[in-house]
Amino acid sequence: MRAAIAPDVSKTPSRIAAMFDAIADRYDFLNHLLSAGIDRRWRRRAIRSLALTGGERVLDLCTGTADLAIAALTAAPSAGRVVGIDFAPAMLRVGSAKLRRQNLNGHAALIRGDATGTPIATASIDAVTLAFGIRNVDDVGAACDEIWRALKPGGRFAILEFGVPRIPGLRAAYLWYFNRVLPRIGRLVSRDRAAYTYLPASVAAFSKPDEFVTILRQHGFLDVSAVPLTFGIVFLYNGKRGLGDRSPFNG
Repeated sequence: MRAAIAPDVSKTPSRIAAMFDAIADRYDFLNHLLSAGIDRRWRRRAIRSLALTGGERVLDLCTGTADLAIAALTAAPSAGRVVGIDFAPAMLRVGSAKLRRQNLNGHAALIRGDATGTPIATASIDAVTLAFGIRNVDDVGAACDEIWRALKPGGRFAILEFGVPRIPGLRAAYLWYFNRVLPRIGRLVSRDRAAYTYLPASVAAFSKPDEFVTILRQHGFLDVSAVPLTFGIVFLYNGKRGLGDRSPFNG
């Protein structure tokens, strides 16, 4: 019997950008379909966790098709302005069209770039958001440093990332769906084999919640927490840059 070939989980920016560009037109539809629409609730929860008061400048890393940026701009209170950054141009085109349809393009800018090195001025951002993209970054530590650099002292972040439920029966059912059913539906609808084979493999390869919390703390963040959502299918990570802290990458 031929041994199964392990999915490729390499995360070079060019590879990840090309993979997401290939599914950009069907990305939103598949997100809502495969999560039964719960992904919208997760994004709203992430924005609520930031306790926006209105007028904040928000940086949305790995913005993709700008769903989280839109959630920040339509919350009550809402962000004053959102800058979204992603290195997949087709995803950004879809996001830009969505912003125009909702008359939000005057309050947002979508920029092609890398989460590990943005054009954002140091200590100029009130809050950073990042949904389902941190596991796709080749250098997670560098992305954490970039979040720290961009945030004002006292600024907060909200990061959403997939997890695995811990309840035994639910865990088994979820893993069966996530590893067997979801990739098949994703391939059928998107007509792209790589992206929806990569998805469960990348989740399995990413740090466990307690490990990621440790990484965030090591990179200078305070009050870091990991809250399981929907039985642990997703985790919401929150924390903040301390007042007057020195940058962990400048000593």
